[in-house]
Amino acid sequence: MSLIHCEGLAVTLGGRQVLHEVDFDLEAGEIVTIVGPNGSGKSTLLRAIIGAVTPDRGVITRKPGLRVGYVPQKLALDATLPISARRFLDLPKRVPEAQAQAALARVGAEGFLENPLSGLSGGQLQRVLLARALLADPEVLMLDEPTQGLDQPGSAEFYRLIEDVKRDLSCAILMVSHELHVVMAASDRVICLNGHVCCHGTPKHVASAPEYRALFGTGTKGALALYRHEHDHDHDHGAEHHH
Repeated sequence: MSLIHCEGLAVTLGGRQVLHEVDFDLEAGEIVTIVGPNGSGKSTLLRAIIGAVTPDRGVITRKPGLRVGYVPQKLALDATLPISARRFLDLPKRVPEAQAQAALARVGAEGFLENPLSGLSGGQLQRVLLARALLADPEVLMLDEPTQGLDQPGSAEFYRLIEDVKRDLSCAILMVSHELHVVMAASDRVICLNGHVCCHGTPKHVASAPEYRALFGTGTKGALALYRHEHDHDHDHGAEHHH
């Protein structure tokens, strides 16, 4: 049985149809990444799956009792609140000390658990959000553009951390990302969304799909050159530098 199964999903927000006819499955243990242009409904799909948005049509079936950890795109919390990273984990309900410490240690955040949230760097805040998602002992970890605003080294480090967490917890990962080259390296499957599912499949399949090329082009921005270079050891440097 799939962990999550969506069929014929349609969502309208503010009078605009954001998603239509979306079919989607997530199996245990896989890493699935959703890519697509801005406004293509990626965050909406995640929010529909966790129940924060109600679809107009279609069905979402979750495995009974499915435990989900969610790392939102933006923290809807006043950053000036004088609240420490440790106290943040107690929202909305208190977490036993040992469990909180373990989650923070798991993501390398134990060094700044007493720091106020407002004083944390982008990368540190992402680690605290990830620690909070791990408190659910998730079978599915959902991340919405988790590295937005981080620099390249910070971003690479965060993706490595996610891969470690997946290995330790053997959970599935469903992630929205705009960093196509990283996605291509790390995902089992990629779903290219633009209001509907344009194409989906293995990274290699999606990278060569005309629908994907139409949305993202074929230069390094489209991750194709990088993908080939990393995976086929194609050292033709002409393929890397698109002028």
